[in-house]
Amino acid sequence: MNIAKLMDMQAALDKHIETKHDLGAENLVERKILALLVELGELANETRCFKFWSLKGPSDKETILAEYVDGIHFILSLGIEKGFVPKVPSAFKMGHVDLTAQFTLIYGYINEFRVQLTESSFQKVFAEYLHLGELLGFSAEDVENAYVTKNEVNYERQKQGY
Repeated sequence: MNIAKLMDMQAALDKHIETKHDLGAENLVERKILALLVELGELANETRCFKFWSLKGPSDKETILAEYVDGIHFILSLGIEKGFVPKVPSAFKMGHVDLTAQFTLIYGYINEFRVQLTESSFQKVFAEYLHLGELLGFSAEDVENAYVTKNEVNYERQKQGY
């Protein structure tokens, strides 16, 4: 995954949005954290991993991937906001293979980041989110391609007054 490329794309999108909506002087960290939490919930909803009461299966892989990269957008945006460059771990510890446990773990790490706003807490969020993608069956190439596609969609939405 070419993180530098994705960070450049995210920085350009952030600048476009902040300029268009006159947000240049506003601190958006809290709003971006809430947006990330919401996106994580939307992703969990599409996987249906926690819906023990339902027999309906998960959404298709493309829908889940599209929701997943929405979270990547906000994680990268938070990194840019705080001056942190995400580091892709060389390997993941396979301690959490249960999707529900992984989702709740990430919620906890996002809250830890919100309270501490440190690079260490940011890197935990990023690493565990990548691990979630791996558990969902996404390759780095899947994620990068979907990110590029969604980035284009986000620009188009901005043009249409989203």
